[in-house]
Amino acid sequence: MPASSPLAAAASAAASSVLTSHDERVLVVAALGIALLVLLIVGLRLHAFLALTIGALFVGLGSGLPLEKVTASYENGVGGVLGYVGVLIALGAMLGKLLADSGGADRVVDALLRGSRASLPWKMALVAAVIGVPMFFEIGLVLLVPVVMLAVHRSEGPAMRLGIPALAGLSVLHGFVPPHPGPLAAIAILHADLGVTLALGLVVAVPSVIVAGPLFGALAARLVPIGAQGAGLAVTQGGAAPGEARASRQPSLGTTLATLVAPIVLMLAKAGADLWLAKGTPARGALDLVGDPVFALLIAVLLAMVTFGTAVGFGLKELSAKLGASLAPIVGVMLIVGAGGGFKQALVDGGTGLAIAKLAQAAGVSTLLLGWIVAVLIRLATGSATVAIVTAAGIVAPLAAGLAPTHLSLLVLAIGAGSLFFSHVNDAGFWLVKEYFGMTVGETIKTWSLMETVISVVGLVLVLALAAAV
Repeated sequence: MPASSPLAAAASAAASSVLTSHDERVLVVAALGIALLVLLIVGLRLHAFLALTIGALFVGLGSGLPLEKVTASYENGVGGVLGYVGVLIALGAMLGKLLADSGGADRVVDALLRGSRASLPWKMALVAAVIGVPMFFEIGLVLLVPVVMLAVHRSEGPAMRLGIPALAGLSVLHGFVPPHPGPLAAIAILHADLGVTLALGLVVAVPSVIVAGPLFGALAARLVPIGAQGAGLAVTQGGAAPGEARASRQPSLGTTLATLVAPIVLMLAKAGADLWLAKGTPARGALDLVGDPVFALLIAVLLAMVTFGTAVGFGLKELSAKLGASLAPIVGVMLIVGAGGGFKQALVDGGTGLAIAKLAQAAGVSTLLLGWIVAVLIRLATGSATVAIVTAAGIVAPLAAGLAPTHLSLLVLAIGAGSLFFSHVNDAGFWLVKEYFGMTVGETIKTWSLMETVISVVGLVLVLALAAAV
């Protein structure tokens, strides 16, 4: 994301002005839209897809969007999410189905269950953090869900004891560590040093994963003591259906890990190319292609058709049937996640983010704290971590001109921490977690939303401590 991006420029310009009547209007509409969403889903038990659609249209109309653009804004939001996340969910479901039906997931879980059961949440957080280095949150989640669900099922413990560490490992890396798009965008806008930000990001990320993962996971498991359930379990356990083909042998642990690591290696290669190879070179173009998440997961599915398919005794007809069956449990998930993207887009197009930014600019606090506050407020209003990071970076950029390189990197991390604060009903990721783990809205808030808040606050505390020390 270049420093001169239109969103960053608009955010920076908006920060110098006071709230207009339109700003006040969109803030009220955003609050009413979120309240309407909660009422429809929690109070009236309306299906989340319909509730999100109604909420998005309400926000678009109330924010003053031209009538001909109200539905277009919603459709663009849905398309933007499903055009990317939807494809990843589908490919991940296929990979998860083959992983489970071949016995590969059992191999991984057997390895994780060795030793003390008390160490399992820590192992899950470590695995998620490693996977989360090159991957977007959504990709890591669809890859980890089969392992998490099967581990929960086999250990017969509460789902959140293992689910929260996995979610924390993925989310922390997404907010703090390049080459994820949010931190990279903030680095470009603020002209921070990539290497310094990466090093300090890892310093902040490790304790954040520990606190928000295994430690908070123990509390979350008591707050929401559910077992393995939801769409994730349907994908991973579907192979036991009567009459469905079963594997005649299991893949080895090495083969299983190689198949799962293949897309990670491809994405890491692309991340390295983004950092060290010039644009326009043949090598950069090739790595950009093979390391694209859609391409990398497609390669993983094709590889799994051999390692988890023909190599364990499945024929081509049986493989086709299994891949088709893998999509049924996640259709509802995809529609809800897409509608969440539509609701978010209506808030963004209506101007909620820039109105929030103006309020925060007037707070008169330190630059690090201001960056965090702006990102928090925009995250709460729009549900988008990336929008929060880019807008907050644009707002504080004029105030960051005189900062030392270390403090510039810490400002990037403070903004990243704020962008993760309290994911709720206007975030597509909220619905993805809710549906995969089979939780209610209230249970998702008690677990996922609180976990995100813990990450955000712990991250801010660590950033401020580092700023005081250097």
